Amino acid sequence: MADKCYRCFRPMETCYCKYIKEVETGIKFVFLIHPKEAYKQRTGTGRLAHLSLPDSELIIGIDFTQNKRIQELLSDDRYFPVVMYPGEDAWTAGGVRQEEPRTLKEALAGRQLLVFLVDATWPCAKKMLKLSPNIMSLQKISFNAGYKSEYTFKKEPRDDYLSTIETCYYLIKELQAAGVCPFGMRENEAEPLMEVFRRMVRFQIDSQKEREAAGLPDRYQAAGSIRARKKALREARMREQAEEENGIVRGSGL
Repeated sequence: MADKCYRCFRPMETCYCKYIKEVETGIKFVFLIHPKEAYKQRTGTGRLAHLSLPDSELIIGIDFTQNKRIQELLSDDRYFPVVMYPGEDAWTAGGVRQEEPRTLKEALAGRQLLVFLVDATWPCAKKMLKLSPNIMSLQKISFNAGYKSEYTFKKEPRDDYLSTIETCYYLIKELQAAGVCPFGMRENEAEPLMEVFRRMVRFQIDSQKEREAAGLPDRYQAAGSIRARKKALREARMREQAEEENGIVRGSGL
C-alpha cells in the first residue's frame, strides 16, 4: 500500500499539501463532513479547504444535534453563526434589508462570522441538515451572484453546484468586497484556494486521459452505473414488498 500524507490522508502521489498556501480571512469556517467524504472520497475538497483556512475546523458525522464541539461554538458569544444555504431569507455579503440590522456587517456587531458548510454529496447533505436542526435552524448565508463550478471531471446535478473549496473561495471574495473580512485582505489573497483546486482538477483530467489511452473505463461513469443499478434494485425490492403487503391486505378482506 502506498504511503499516505498525514495531513490530507491521500496517497503521496496524489497529495496536494505542498501546493497549499494558507489564506487568512478572519472568518471561522467549520466543515461538517460526511463519513463517506472523510474516509472514502479521495477527491473531496473539504479537507483541502480546511488545510488552507487557519482556524477552520473539520467535524465528521451525520447527525450533529448532540455534537459537543458544535454546542460549544453555538453558545460562544464571540461568534455570529450561519450556515451556507440558499434561500430568500439568507444573508448575502453585500445585501441590504429593509429591517434592522440592514446589512450583514451591521448584524455581526463586532462578532466573528462563523460559517458552517456541509461537505457531502447533495443527497447526503440534505439528510445531514434534516437530522441536525441545530444547524438547519441557524441564519442562512448565500451568494450575491451565481457561479459555475470548475469541477469539470466530476458530474454534478447542476453547473452551479459548487465544490466545498469553490464555495469558500467565492464567499470569501464576496465578503471581502463588502468589507466583512476584517483583516483587510488584498485583492488576490484568496487565489491559493482556487490554485490548489485547479491543480487537483488538472491531475484528475490527466489521470482519466491515461486511463482512456490504456483502454480502462471512466471511473465516474462506472461508479454512476453501479449506483444506478443499486438504486434500481432497491426500488424493485420496495415495489415487491408493497405488492406483497397489498396482496395480504386484499386477501385478508375476502
